[in-house]
Amino acid sequence: VQLVESGGGLVQAGGSLKLSCAASGIIFSRYTMNWYRQAPGKQGELVATITSGGSTNYADSVKGRFTISRDNAKNTVNLQMNSLKPEDTAVYYCNAEQRQQDLDYWGQGTQVTVSS
Repeated sequence: VQLVESGGGLVQAGGSLKLSCAASGIIFSRYTMNWYRQAPGKQGELVATITSGGSTNYADSVKGRFTISRDNAKNTVNLQMNSLKPEDTAVYYCNAEQRQQDLDYWGQGTQVTVSS
């Protein structure tokens, strides 16, 4: 199983980035896909979730600014991040889970840095 994130980088406050996660080795359509982030010295945070049925959920800190989407034909999940703030700076991780099957996989992470 592989989850490979891409799209991170350095952006100024107010800018946008789009993260992508390409999955292989799993039946992607059956998995809930999550984006987490980990900032230095802070607890990890669940940023956004999209279920196998397409339902979405967001952390309060990113509602209205971030959008999660999935393409089951391409086995990818995306996170469109707009109106970025310095506090969004973190390593962002893609996660695939099937709780009923106790399956849980992680990508290697991609760094997002927002300068003020």
